[in-house]
Amino acid sequence: MPDEPLHDVPTDAKTLVVVPTYNEAGNLFTLIAELQALGVPGLAVLIVDDNSPDGTGRVADTLADRLPGFVNVRHRPQKLGLGRAYVDGFQQALGMGADYVFQMDADFSHPPGAIPTMLAAIQECDVVVGSRYVAGGELDERWSWWRRFLSWWANEVWSRGLLRLRAHDITAGFKCWRRATLLGIGLNQVRCNGYAFQVEMAYLSERLGYTTKEIPIYFEDRRIGKSKMSSWVKLEGAADVFRIWYRHRNAKRAI
Repeated sequence: MPDEPLHDVPTDAKTLVVVPTYNEAGNLFTLIAELQALGVPGLAVLIVDDNSPDGTGRVADTLADRLPGFVNVRHRPQKLGLGRAYVDGFQQALGMGADYVFQMDADFSHPPGAIPTMLAAIQECDVVVGSRYVAGGELDERWSWWRRFLSWWANEVWSRGLLRLRAHDITAGFKCWRRATLLGIGLNQVRCNGYAFQVEMAYLSERLGYTTKEIPIYFEDRRIGKSKMSSWVKLEGAADVFRIWYRHRNAKRAI
């Protein structure tokens, strides 16, 4: 059941949850079942799969056949990067007429049960972030102290400090966007293709004057499969912060 009443959400609103996948076959059935069980009017899912060798794309097609209209699938020919997967998914969601667009991982690090709360919150702002670093937010207790430190440093010291952002969870991948916000950002100017995509979107939304609200979540470690966050990806993301500032220091709204 939804965590919070959705009485402020327009009853005819269309909400698309964009889920990029690469080798997530073991998670998809359960994820889709939990999203469907929310009972949110107008909710649908868009799975963006990068030709996963474990058959994630076939699982997604099976779900789309069983749940036509609720599950939609976009197949990409190869692993082209997280950032491009989200941009492709956002553009398709907008083309499908979505009023609100969610982004979330398939590995259950982002709790599906938070979606109703985030939908209620988006009525008063431009983007809602499922945040680990505001009051009430929690990290999985299985995280090591080193992993906790690196995550805190990447957010609070590096990304937030250098870019002078107000939001606390800069690298968060669980967000709800208004349609107008994504159109105003202009997805064609988003360049980061790794995990720095999250930082770039956070910087652009604040730089362009969009309001952000952070909702506390419990960030669970993935249930099935392996993390794609390698040391190289972390280093590349750190370097991208400078590129983000330089590239968008004079950014203006697209519309």
